[in-house]
Amino acid sequence: MINNSQIQGKYKVPVVTEQSCEMVTIKASYRVIPNEPTPNGPLWLSESDQMVRWTHAATLYIYKANHKDDAIERMRDSLSMILVHYYPIAGRLRWIQGGRLELDCNAKGVVLMESESTKRMAEYGDFSPKEPIEDLIPTFDYTQPIEEIPLLVVQVTRLYDKGVAIGVALSHSLADGFANVCFINTWAKLVRGDTLDMDEMFPTLDRSIMLKSSYPSFAPRFDHPEMYPLPLMLGKSDCMEEKNKSLTVATLKLTSQQVEKLKKMANDQTQRKGSRPYSKYEAIVAYIWRCACKARQLDDTQPTQVRFLVDIRNKLNPPLPQNYFGNAVARTVSPMCNVGELISSPLSYASQKIRESIEILTNEYIRSQQDFIRGQEHLDWIRASYIRPKEDRNAPFDGNPNLGVVSWMSMPWQKADFGWGKPMHFGPGHMWPSDIGVIIGGPNGDGSIIISMHFQVAHMQLFTKFFWQDMLDSSL
Repeated sequence: MINNSQIQGKYKVPVVTEQSCEMVTIKASYRVIPNEPTPNGPLWLSESDQMVRWTHAATLYIYKANHKDDAIERMRDSLSMILVHYYPIAGRLRWIQGGRLELDCNAKGVVLMESESTKRMAEYGDFSPKEPIEDLIPTFDYTQPIEEIPLLVVQVTRLYDKGVAIGVALSHSLADGFANVCFINTWAKLVRGDTLDMDEMFPTLDRSIMLKSSYPSFAPRFDHPEMYPLPLMLGKSDCMEEKNKSLTVATLKLTSQQVEKLKKMANDQTQRKGSRPYSKYEAIVAYIWRCACKARQLDDTQPTQVRFLVDIRNKLNPPLPQNYFGNAVARTVSPMCNVGELISSPLSYASQKIRESIEILTNEYIRSQQDFIRGQEHLDWIRASYIRPKEDRNAPFDGNPNLGVVSWMSMPWQKADFGWGKPMHFGPGHMWPSDIGVIIGGPNGDGSIIISMHFQVAHMQLFTKFFWQDMLDSSL
């Protein structure tokens, strides 16, 4: 028997902020716990878990199909079942010595919210992470003790014209994007009545397999520029002015033909005979980077870099299990170059910079990066965060004149079928706090790409202009 508590009416749990929007009304909320006893006690979090933000990563799924009357009941019961297998999600984070985080597996549960919107699907536009979709995503009061904040909150909203929005907020300390999506897919599988396979029933939850070092002293063997601040604007002593500039977001949709054109642009120019062709990821990131530099109209001598995370499941020796539930990522940064040479050179120049930043992530380098993080007395200057004030000079910043990139290209989000068919939309639920491009695989698995571009308001118009204009310029 499932022992889950329900709170009817407005959402009253103190760690989640109440919705004040007239368009969305919270009808009910539920605390969902595993429906069987699960292991209790601390779970060690890896260095990869420590360096990402501990706050919630929010994603949004949109479905066209009608919302069935028993949908919430089926989702709640299935969530209670899947938490038996993914029991750390029902726990809570806590701070330990050195500013590190630890996971307390205590089965306090997760939250499932049911809401209704007076808006039709078309009124939400392309579902970019800005008003009004913010009301479809759970929000949190992070001034509350971390031990009281649920690690997963899901908001299911019936739209006025019978569409469905599912806003998912999962603490990034628990899992990277790939693991997050795989968990949601497993939950959806249970909701629609399918049988789980062994990997879904027994995900790899033990992060100690990440503890191995390449060297007995656990001391880093490499310099790690990816962990340090990126170049400042010329003539500036800090990044505070850029941090405080307003951001906006644009959704750019590339067909498979346009993606292939970008690859051709990267590989047709100054390619050495016999060299491995640049991948679509390398070409896309290089293109976004160069368009950003052009849009900002920076001095030719301005240094610039791109920083991003790379999936390391297959880069470690031995490889991590594909069902590893945690943050299987390493941070990397492109070699520094000047804006002038980036803009004036063929796309292959920037593509090569991206390739070098990926190729440096060997097993030895990744283990060294883990040792570097482990050796820090405090992690605040490394750990990304959305809740630190803009006035914090030590908070990581990837904005102007640099760029951050998040790749969701490999995420199988199209499999999140809760019984209404595959989602028609998947994307970030919140705007990033600095200039970042989020690259997402298209909904039909046909090679198309969606880019959610988070960029300074002052430069977005020029960015989108160059993004489409340069793709048509055959001289590139």
